[in-house]
Amino acid sequence: MLEDSVHKATVTNTLEDGLFCNIDADGHKLVGDEPEDLGGHNKGPAPYHYLATALGTCTAMTLNMYANRKKWPVEQIKVDVIHKKIKAEDCDDCETKKGSVDVLERHIKVTGDLDREQQERMLEIANKCPVHRTLMGELKIRSKLVCKVG
Repeated sequence: MLEDSVHKATVTNTLEDGLFCNIDADGHKLVGDEPEDLGGHNKGPAPYHYLATALGTCTAMTLNMYANRKKWPVEQIKVDVIHKKIKAEDCDDCETKKGSVDVLERHIKVTGDLDREQQERMLEIANKCPVHRTLMGELKIRSKLVCKVG
């Protein structure tokens, strides 16, 4: 395992908190919640907001590093990520044909004087950001239940 690829987040919740969670992401304090209409208190982003944020942040960082390395005249990078679920039968390019499919739409705006070839290369690089590759590649989630008495 690559040591620099280890990231840890600890999420804490109590029955009294309802859906509200305290998050410690390697020392960075965050919160998570759901909107009131879904039973939360709307005191923080919902889990899918964090998923969209992870993709958007990684995309912007990756494009920034690439543009800096190439010394391209990029002034700003803005990434909007929209998560939605659609019916599988409404998706022409999906392998899944029944049920629903999660879709992350990424709208990338690069402000700067880039020619068409540079713009196309920026999109190629966006599709290579580490979080994009994680979401599109083989992903394993391994869970263990550790019960503490008292």
